Amino acid sequence: MGDQISRRSVVRGGAVGVAAAAIGSGDGAKAQAAGPGGGVAMSDPTTKFPKPPFQRQSQPWPGLASKMNPRPDHGETSYRGSGRLAGRKALITGGDSGMGRAAAIAYAREGADVAINYFPAEEADAREVIDLIANTGRKGVALPGDLRDEQFCKKLIADAVRELGGLDILVLNAGRQQAHASILDISTEQFDWTMKTNIYAPFWMIKAALPHLRPGAAIIGTTSEQAYDPSPDLYDYAQTKAATMNYVKSLAKQLGPKGIRVNGVAPGPIWTPLQVSGGATMEKLEQFGGDTALARPGQPAELAGIYVRLAEADSSYTTGNIYGAGGGKGQP
Repeated sequence: MGDQISRRSVVRGGAVGVAAAAIGSGDGAKAQAAGPGGGVAMSDPTTKFPKPPFQRQSQPWPGLASKMNPRPDHGETSYRGSGRLAGRKALITGGDSGMGRAAAIAYAREGADVAINYFPAEEADAREVIDLIANTGRKGVALPGDLRDEQFCKKLIADAVRELGGLDILVLNAGRQQAHASILDISTEQFDWTMKTNIYAPFWMIKAALPHLRPGAAIIGTTSEQAYDPSPDLYDYAQTKAATMNYVKSLAKQLGPKGIRVNGVAPGPIWTPLQVSGGATMEKLEQFGGDTALARPGQPAELAGIYVRLAEADSSYTTGNIYGAGGGKGQP
């Protein structure tokens, strides 16, 4: 397969990792600097990460985090684990960038083996994530493919279970977002693409995963502030995020008696490839996140701890809940 990560690629720890300092954000690292008495130094959330205006930029869908300016911070240099997910086995869709990448890095550093799914065009970003997982000494599994295909979704679960030796955490994070000024600009094919990626794929994967999930397992969906306060140019995407919020609450009631918890994360404006690959207009991109209370977009690293918290055993009474991270904007 050359230097490409194959669908069955499994990488263990060693010298294959990329240098974290070359990938991470310096500001993110500052968050972990020692403070008075040896504790973690406090930081001002309004100046911790880049603020608008941002440079106009665009990429072909699905976009690469490695080509964004500024480059998103996924916690590459700042996240420090403490064994909170030791021995767990996680599958994360959209694990090459954005919140999925942040969760993958955090899960590995908390002691979990991690499989990531991503669209094949995102191979370059995915390779970095697999290297970062390997650097922790955990197992990283690359499973590229198109989530619009039901048979692939079933195979994805089967491959993850086989390569990881089981499955304890399922993070349904992958999503398609394209901005359209009018509903008249959305073709049936485009609408179907969004629905298949954001709603059908989780349905197929949850069904395939359930026979493998034991009491104590966790399912986490990525919803959005769009579920509560939809933008006029994200008509189809916003619908899927409202549906995600709803299926989390419904499924939590259904699976609670089986000891399987289901929760969701609702980000506000987060700096990811979604925005530069058609998810936002150039005007919106320039001022992205500027209308929040913190006057900036969030970085994926700032949500990593939420995904960890919802997966760890200490959250055993948390199910059917949506955790927000909106910088003071949106609900919940």
